[in-house]
Amino acid sequence: MKGCAVVEEGFLCEQETHLTVLKTSLFYAGDGFTVYDCKGQLVFRVDSYGPDSDKGELVLMDPCGKCLLTVRRKRPSLHQRWEGFLGERVEGQKPIFSVRRSSIIGRSGLTVDMYNNPGEEYHIEGSYSQKCCTIFDAHKTSVAEIRRKVDASTNVVLGKDVFSLCLKPGCDGAFAMGLVLVLDQIYGDDDDRNSPAEENPKVAAEPLPGSPPALTA
Repeated sequence: MKGCAVVEEGFLCEQETHLTVLKTSLFYAGDGFTVYDCKGQLVFRVDSYGPDSDKGELVLMDPCGKCLLTVRRKRPSLHQRWEGFLGERVEGQKPIFSVRRSSIIGRSGLTVDMYNNPGEEYHIEGSYSQKCCTIFDAHKTSVAEIRRKVDASTNVVLGKDVFSLCLKPGCDGAFAMGLVLVLDQIYGDDDDRNSPAEENPKVAAEPLPGSPPALTA
């Protein structure tokens, strides 16, 4: 991922970038995610429209509604396996990556296989339910992290439907957010025992969208 766009060049991070991810209500039409930068500007959004929407397929959009990436549950599949497609998926389109449970003995979490670059893969480890997990490349270098979020003004840990996505230099933010969507579909409603390898939450004091930037490394 480092220095090479998976989804779009415009979302490659030149420096470490902290995004705030908000999961919207589960009880109203338009459920999904909104993602903001440290200045409170909308970066990504994901919407679904009521109970008849296809829960096995989610589309990541830019602020203007342009479809960047579609993640879709592969069927049939004994284990939850998801695939990612550039833009808005059309019938017959080939995926650019897939996400599966790691098969390596002693490793828990998920493996991301890259179809456009055979042999390249990423691993997701940690506890998504606790909002404490890391995306590693094949060299075990961290390229993105999901962290609990703290209100910098009150030092109060926010609810798990508001969290931070920390992107390292060279990371494609759209790709990383696509992986967040897959994690949420697989583990979002699970308890800690069904999540990847558990860790204690690590928190970083960061502002809410719209508040003055006061990020910590």
